[in-house]
Amino acid sequence: MRLTALPVLAALLFTALSSAADPSPAVKHLPAIDKSIDAEIADLLALYKHLHANPELSLQEEKSAARMADELKKLGFEVTPKIGGHGVVGVFKNGAGPTVWYRADMDALPVTEQTGLPYASKVRAKDRSGNDCGVMHACGHDVHMTCFVGVARTLVKLKDSWAGTLVLVAQPAEEIGVGAKAMIDDGLFKKFPKPDVCVALHANSELPVGQIYYTEGLAMANVDTVDLTVKGKGGHGAAPHTTVDPIVLSAKIIVDLQTIVSREVEPTDPAVVTVGSIHGGTKHNIIPNEVKLQLTVRSTKDSVRDHVLKAIDRIAKGTAEAHRAPPPEMKVNLQEFTPALLNDAKLTKRLMGLFGEVLGAENVKPRAPVMGGEDFSRFASTGAPVCMYFLGTIDPERYAESKKPTGKPLPSTHNDGYAPLPEPSLKVGVRTMTLAVLDLMGKK
Repeated sequence: MRLTALPVLAALLFTALSSAADPSPAVKHLPAIDKSIDAEIADLLALYKHLHANPELSLQEEKSAARMADELKKLGFEVTPKIGGHGVVGVFKNGAGPTVWYRADMDALPVTEQTGLPYASKVRAKDRSGNDCGVMHACGHDVHMTCFVGVARTLVKLKDSWAGTLVLVAQPAEEIGVGAKAMIDDGLFKKFPKPDVCVALHANSELPVGQIYYTEGLAMANVDTVDLTVKGKGGHGAAPHTTVDPIVLSAKIIVDLQTIVSREVEPTDPAVVTVGSIHGGTKHNIIPNEVKLQLTVRSTKDSVRDHVLKAIDRIAKGTAEAHRAPPPEMKVNLQEFTPALLNDAKLTKRLMGLFGEVLGAENVKPRAPVMGGEDFSRFASTGAPVCMYFLGTIDPERYAESKKPTGKPLPSTHNDGYAPLPEPSLKVGVRTMTLAVLDLMGKK
């Protein structure tokens, strides 16, 4: 992710459409939007529960993709499946006007659900390493897909109120950072109408239903995936002097890696180095030959990213040399690199002003950049302005309770207890995204 401004195409479009001071013409369609949502909500809620109960891991989204494709086909979209794997693109041409892209992601996480919901996932699958695991929509992509369908249905009903080309993208493999790139490499921006604007929403586990978070400019971080193999010389646990213990060496490396952020990176530049997985050894009394570490690295500047990655390599090799061990092997998976998400400031201000009109300005809240990542950022590579906003999904009573001194903290996304409040979350998601598209594509 980068801190430089994005080039903005379609400047004339935004000159005409970005006056946040005036009431948005899209708001006049609110009664029709709400009528459509009320008519669809029972079916959308059933769809949400089906998707929640039947999650699919990254690169395995076959059934979810088929459902998204089928929903779009029934509405009259020109649908192209299997873009970059299980990616789906639907195009709805509705006369002359701007081309607006709306993206939703489909994949779930290798998490065993513990919400206790009657529609909780009981799915188990093999992860990319071949390990058996539970599968859960712990990041809210079931909300994303259901809103995607609800918005498509509502906009088709209101097609006399807007003009242009609507492109809906159901994307695989966001959780591992490869889905957007795979679709782009497969011709996403060449086979379909070039976007003037790209928009997306994301479920949020920190806000009650009816509230929205947004960030102008830098919103989310660069994400790097690093595999580090620490090598040693195995042997009997009772004779450690005859070995070079990679477990002890790994422990030292893990501790020393934490000095990169605390002692090498300027304090005003955010960065994260997290060791999320460590695997080594087979038995109590055997010192293994190697230990494998899996790291996630987050940064907001390319210069910081470069420094941190080089520092990991330097520290790992230096520690190994000091302990008579072979040099560790470090692999930075560039296929899974996710660049920073930079929300276009002009577009974001416009849409958040619109949402403030219908939700109340006090419910549309700015948020500082976070160190999470999102490969929706790659949709800006066309030069089109992008905006992702964050949708509150928590029961207001549960939220209020969590704020009390003795209240139970809310689970974050990626947690086995994350449970959006479905019906009102879907209503707000469909309502806001439909308004956003109408605001960008509405007839004069």
